[in-house]
This record gives sequence, C-alpha cells and structure tokens, in this order.
Amino acid sequence: MLLILVLMMLASGSSRDRTPNAVTSARAELGAFLRSRRERLSPERVGLPGGGRRRTPGLRREEVAMLASIGVTWYTWLEQGRDITPSSQVLDALARALLLDPDESAHLHLLATGSIPGEAGDPAGCGVVTAEHLDLLARWDGIPACIQTAKFDILASNATYRFLIGDIDDGPLEDRSCLVHAFLDPAWIAAYDDWEATTGRMVGRLRAAMPAHLDDPAWTGLVDRMRADSERFNSLWRRHDLTREGVHDQLFHLPSVGDVTVRFTRLWLDTAASVHMTVLTPVGPEDARRLADLTARTADEPRVTVRPALSRRLEDEAA
Repeated sequence: MLLILVLMMLASGSSRDRTPNAVTSARAELGAFLRSRRERLSPERVGLPGGGRRRTPGLRREEVAMLASIGVTWYTWLEQGRDITPSSQVLDALARALLLDPDESAHLHLLATGSIPGEAGDPAGCGVVTAEHLDLLARWDGIPACIQTAKFDILASNATYRFLIGDIDDGPLEDRSCLVHAFLDPAWIAAYDDWEATTGRMVGRLRAAMPAHLDDPAWTGLVDRMRADSERFNSLWRRHDLTREGVHDQLFHLPSVGDVTVRFTRLWLDTAASVHMTVLTPVGPEDARRLADLTARTADEPRVTVRPALSRRLEDEAA
C-alpha cells in the first residue's frame, strides 16, 4: 500500500504540456469518466457480495479503491477532479478494477496524464495533407473518399463523396462535418440504415479523441453546439462510451441512386493521429454500378474540393 501511495504522488514524466484550462477540463472529464465506469459495475461482476439494496447504482468508491489497492481518499479526489497526478501504475490498477477495455484504459491515461503509454505520432496532423493525397482522392473514380479530422471535419473530398447524400460543401464552413450532418441534417439521418448505431459509434470516436483537445476552442465549441442542438448527441455524450472502430459495412439509402452498401476503411496519413483518409468501397457489383451512376452525374463538378485554408497552404507551398 505504501508503494502505491508513493507512486500516486509521482508526476508522470511523459505527459504532454497542457494549458491550465485544459488540465482543469481534463480533471473534470476524468472524474465523470471514473464515475460512469464505476456506476455500470455490479458488485457481483467484480467478485464482491451484493449487500442488498443500494442508494446509487454500481460500486461504491471504497470498493473501487479496495480493488485497485489505493486509498479511498485518493480515489475520491480523482473523482472530484482534485489537483493530483496519478502514476501509470495506479491508472493501470484502476483500469483493472473497473474492468476497462483497451480503449477505455487508454482514455483513462490520456485524461489523467495527457498521454497514452507507448503513444507516438503528431496529435495535430493537419500539415500532413499534401497535393499527392488530393491526387489520390481524384483517382478513386466511382469510390467515395475524403480526408477527415478526428472531429469529423471534411478537409477534402472527391466528387462522389461530396454528392453522396447531398452537396456536403453547401452551407457554412463549420457545417462541413460528417458529425454535424449525421445529427442535424434530415437528409443524412434518413440516409443511414442504422442511424442510432452509427451515431453511437461517431460520438464514441469523438469522446475517445477529445482528451488531446480539451484546450482547443474548435473542439469544445463543437461539443457545446452539438449538445445544445441535438438531444441524441447530448444523451450519447453523457454515457462516456468509447470506440475506435475499424473496418465496417454501412448501408445507405441514397436519394439519387437508391440503396448502396459500402465498406468504410480509414487510412491514417503518415504519423498524424488526428487526420485520416476515409474510403467507402462498394461491397457488391450492384453497389459499384450505382456509385458509378452517381459519379457520372457529377461529371461537370471538380473532381476534388478542399477547405479554403488547406487550398491556400498548398498553393503557397507550390509557389
């Protein structure tokens, strides 16, 4: 027990530099996350006696502290967002006590210390988008593809992706986001065959990426906006569920060409942790035919469109 307490008082040497506001936000998020994971566990699931009726769901704080071999005061302080920095060993002990999966464990470390053990790469990543990436988007004729950030902003897209449901470039620049359209655009909501499952995955991915951006007004402003404008988003956000989904199939009911099933694949750009290329490959020949029909309808449109800031940067680099 003494060793654990000493480890808890040691600040992690691998933490990223974070502003005071980001640290404060991260501590509040950490407390809410720990509570949400504690409240979902029954005593029986972790090998403890049930003990009859409880005033609140899940485990008690003292039970989590006992399972993790840490002091109940220290654990309470973590849930309260106090100014303490637990060591990696203590976080690992909490992850085991709360039965966290690998994504949840990484999220716990990121909130508490600003880094994930063994993590590498550029957390911003916007500078990795090159003219060659845009050329690749243009070459995927008949296959929807885009370059997207971790908060679902579309940095660039080919014409097939742009007009998949409607013109994603139409409207304010801040709405050029899959997340905004999926929750707030009736046409997109109708296009998803499994809208509830899809939006659950999207919020899980945003939640998993959020700890690295707690001092970024673009990220916090997006979450505030979505919580205010979408009851569904707000409900999902409060669950603290996480996902880092890989390849998956999606059925769309497209307004222009009918039902199309595609396979989502995300390709990370170089070492960027927050920017990736999303490719929607048709699953069957009929899906490919319908996407080819959609592409033919966009023949007079630019093969690739990009955000103004990215366009200006690439032009400056080419000059």
